Amino acid sequence: QVQLVESGGRLVQAGGSLRLSCAASGRTFSRYAMGWFRQVPGKEREFVAAIGRRSASTSYADSVKGRFTISRDSAKNAVYLQMNNLKPEDTAVYSCAAANTYFSGSSQHEYDYWGQGTQVTVSS
Repeated sequence: QVQLVESGGRLVQAGGSLRLSCAASGRTFSRYAMGWFRQVPGKEREFVAAIGRRSASTSYADSVKGRFTISRDSAKNAVYLQMNNLKPEDTAVYSCAAANTYFSGSSQHEYDYWGQGTQVTVSS
């Protein structure tokens, strides 16, 4: 079992930056690929980024490529999402997720555990 807790979301102006953190419990964190998703009320959950067990492999949604960076620190049992050049359309609740596999993709069905999410609001 893995428990995930996100933090770092807040109100920020367009063009600004934020770093989201996801703290994972349990000693098996290194076995999981990790992902970030976001959701706006009334819309489906959207894939943002994913990172494999050993950090060598990452993937991003086209909408965030070049602006967001996903990383992980296995010593701290944490995964991060650095978000630069934020846009109003990035406003959403951001959740991290864990998949018991080497590398996970963009489908939320691949993920086994989810955090509660953290709100990011980008003002224009």
